[in-house]
Amino acid sequence: MTNSKYTKTVEQLRKSASMFWPSDLSEQEAELSIIPKLLETQEEFISILSVKVNDLNGLFQVVNAATLSANMFIKHLVVLADFGGENLKRLNSQFNFLFPSKELDYIWKGKSCLYQFEALPVKGQLSNEKLGIDGKKLLKKQTLSTLHKDIIALLLLASSSKKQTSVNFLAKCEIGNYIGEPEKLDKFIKQRYIWVSRITSGAKSNTLGQIAQKFVKDYLDKHLNISDIKVEQSGHLPGIRHTDDDDNRATSFDIVISKLNKKYAAIEVSFQVTTNSVIERKAGQAKSRFDQIEKAGYKIAYVIDGAGNFERESALRTICSYSHCTVAFSEGNLDLICEFMRNYFSYNEE
Repeated sequence: MTNSKYTKTVEQLRKSASMFWPSDLSEQEAELSIIPKLLETQEEFISILSVKVNDLNGLFQVVNAATLSANMFIKHLVVLADFGGENLKRLNSQFNFLFPSKELDYIWKGKSCLYQFEALPVKGQLSNEKLGIDGKKLLKKQTLSTLHKDIIALLLLASSSKKQTSVNFLAKCEIGNYIGEPEKLDKFIKQRYIWVSRITSGAKSNTLGQIAQKFVKDYLDKHLNISDIKVEQSGHLPGIRHTDDDDNRATSFDIVISKLNKKYAAIEVSFQVTTNSVIERKAGQAKSRFDQIEKAGYKIAYVIDGAGNFERESALRTICSYSHCTVAFSEGNLDLICEFMRNYFSYNEE
């Protein structure tokens, strides 16, 4: 039987709903939106590095004159060198070991060159935010700073360092070898961007809805406090099938919770700020799923939020009618779904 404490009407959900993305989820969404922007500015990035220059100072002048912002230029380098946030932190914390003279002594175009660091290491942590290359700041154009110059020097040329300890850590920082050589540069970058395109396709498929799913899963992992429990994102319930012609195809759920392969529960998550058909699809499947799940002795819950979803009131009413626990996307509501799951998984335990 359902419990009115856990089942909500559309009106009750609306009162506790967030409606618009919480700030932490907005930041994750912003990170995803970076990848298409990188591909959009790829040709401009290549054109900057295609200019023949005599040294790094010449390159810095080209970067300063370009319409591509300094922080976007660095983001391209970070991605191509696979040098993310954790590596930046490590670089800063170990900088004095890697570059005790605060110089990058390297070979470029067959010549011995020297770059003097001006800003590294920085106080505290070196982060994407500090460089202006995180989701929140990347689209705000920044001009070239001394810190930017230091990072560009490393990401371009550190693999050519004469110091082996720094080469070991910065081996992928090699794109500077192709500065001023458009054909080689284009081939190198396009090959690297095959890897970037994988991120892009992942970003497109990893929709905002899936960010919400992961957030709910992580919240359950942290707050359920049930022994021998397993929480999976995108899973199946034993014996629960689609009702279309493919009778043998298992139904996929956003989140599946199980205990010792004996008790199971599913959670469907939808957070849509703008209206689309996702909530209609979930509503269309709600009754069939509920009937099968009831018969099997399992439970199904829904986390529903977002202004777009509440524009589809009929769909929401259907979902609320065929759910053991329905909550909005707020901390108190997520605590409620944790309570529901604790009660279900601990009931009649032997």
